[in-house]
Amino acid sequence: MKKVIFLSILVAALLIGAIVYADISNRQLAEGNPYGKANLHPATLEQLSDPLYDNLIMPDELKGKLDNQEDAFVYFYSPVCEHCKATTPVLVPIVKSLDIDMKKLNLLEFNASYGEYNIEFTPTLVHYKGGKEVARLVGGREASEWKAWLEEQKKS
Repeated sequence: MKKVIFLSILVAALLIGAIVYADISNRQLAEGNPYGKANLHPATLEQLSDPLYDNLIMPDELKGKLDNQEDAFVYFYSPVCEHCKATTPVLVPIVKSLDIDMKKLNLLEFNASYGEYNIEFTPTLVHYKGGKEVARLVGGREASEWKAWLEEQKKS
């Protein structure tokens, strides 16, 4: 009986140690991140050094742009969305080739943005003109569809 109790305590201590270690590691990775948050979802942590996920916009910054009636292309995505994971590597090079400044808003970290910007599905790319939404494209698409839509929006 003493062995069972000892093993149980040992396993519990190891589990707690692993959890504490993981938390400390995640906090170190998240240190100085552009989100300004100490606790980021592990999927977001994985993307911090990925250039496909640079050019982020925070909800307050987006609200400010729209309140100031600025134009913007905003890509609403989630790091855990399989469609986003497939779309981002296709969309980002197209945007760069068209010289469009597309901002990215991580909905996993900022859930309230789903409701605030009427996002039902990810990925969603929205074009704002004069602070107002003028067009949106939702879901995974072929590269040719993204490019045609972006070229059309850029002209308008």
